[in-house]
Amino acid sequence: MTDTRDSSRPGPPVAVEPASLGRLLRLMAALRDPESGCAWDVRQTFATIVPYTIEEAYEVADAVARGDRDDLRDELGDLLLQVVFHARMAEEEGVFAFDDVARAIGDKLIRRHPHVFKPDGTPLQAGSALRDPAQVEAQWAAIKAQERATRDPATGDPDPLGGVARALPALARAEKISRRAASYGFDWGNAAQVIDKVREETDEVAEALAAGDPQALSEEIGDLLFSVANLARHAGIDPETALRDGTAKFERRFAAMAEHLTSAGGALGRSDLAAMEAAWQAVKRDEKR
Repeated sequence: MTDTRDSSRPGPPVAVEPASLGRLLRLMAALRDPESGCAWDVRQTFATIVPYTIEEAYEVADAVARGDRDDLRDELGDLLLQVVFHARMAEEEGVFAFDDVARAIGDKLIRRHPHVFKPDGTPLQAGSALRDPAQVEAQWAAIKAQERATRDPATGDPDPLGGVARALPALARAEKISRRAASYGFDWGNAAQVIDKVREETDEVAEALAAGDPQALSEEIGDLLFSVANLARHAGIDPETALRDGTAKFERRFAAMAEHLTSAGGALGRSDLAAMEAAWQAVKRDEKR
C-alpha cells in the first residue's frame, strides 16, 4: 500500500492498491475471453449491461440510506465491476481502456477544482487566494458553462440545456433541467411562488380530467410533476430521495394497515374501503403516539 497524502495538507492518507485493481482488470479480461471465458460475460454488450449498471448504482444508494457500511463496500465493488466491464468491452473495440477512463476523470477533477489543484495536479497551499469562496463559486460556474457548451445535433446551434442524460430517472432529470434553466436566471424568486405554480398545474389537471382528454391529462400531469420537482429544488430537497422516502412510508403504513385489519378479523381483499380507511387512520395515530 502506498500513502499518496500531501504532507503539507491535513487529512487521512489515500490508500492505493494497484495489485487489487490490476487483478480485477485481469479477471474481467479472462471472463470476456472468447475461447476460455464465461459464455454469459462474452455475449454481453454495452446495451445489455446498462440495466445492471443502473441497478448497481441504486443498490449503492440503498446501502447508504440504510447506513450499512459492509454492504456499501460490497455494492461499491459491484458498481466498480460495471465500470470495468464497460471499459473492457471498449478496449476490445479499440476505442479506449480503463486507464483512459481513470485518466479522464482525474483530468476533470483537476480542471474543475483550480482552487485546489495546480494545472499539473499538484495541490495548492492551504492559504492560496484561489480558495476565496466567492472566486471558487464564480470559477465553478464558468467551468461548468464551458463544459456544457454542447450543440444541438439537429441544428448545430448551441444547446443551453444539453448534456443532461436522458437515461436519468424522470424526476431526477426534471430537477437537473430546471436547475440548468435557473442558472440562466429563468426561475421563480422563491418557493412560495413555486407552490402557486403547483396549485395552478393541479387546477389544470382537474380541468383535463373533467374534459376526458387522455392526452391533455397526461401533459398536465407531466407539468404538475415538473413543478413539484422545481418546488423540491427551491426547498433544498432531492426529489428522488423524497419520493423514495414517501413510497417507503406508504409501504410501511400499508403493511401496518393490513395487520390492523387482521387483528380486527378482516383481511386485505375482503375488507371494504371504509374498513381500510379506518385501519389506515389508526396506523397514523399509532405513529404519532
